[in-house]
Amino acid sequence: MTEARNILGGDLEMCCSSPITGYYRDGFCNTGGMDFGMHVVCSQMTAEFLEFTKSQGNDLSTPMPEHQFPGLKEGDRWCLCAARWQEALEAGVAPPVVLTATHPRALEVVSLDDLKKNALTSS
Repeated sequence: MTEARNILGGDLEMCCSSPITGYYRDGFCNTGGMDFGMHVVCSQMTAEFLEFTKSQGNDLSTPMPEHQFPGLKEGDRWCLCAARWQEALEAGVAPPVVLTATHPRALEVVSLDDLKKNALTSS
């Protein structure tokens, strides 16, 4: 098995281990055949994005202990679905992206230019 790459061509870096993120809950925005949402964009949560995604029916801020989900707060990093990030971009509330921890499959939905324009400046 080859190592996963990021959108810049380097090794895919960890997005976050606290709270533990990723489709496989291993801290990486890796993806596979069963990840229909493509949880591949490593983003740092903002209050505006969390409110937006909640208004769209995807509440990421409320804890759900039954699913071992602590709820996210501003500043947390999380592997977002590429389509949700694109939707937030179009609404003007896209959270900053960690390019080195974002999987190349994001480019199937989002442009590299848009991701770079919204890159987190310090990671």
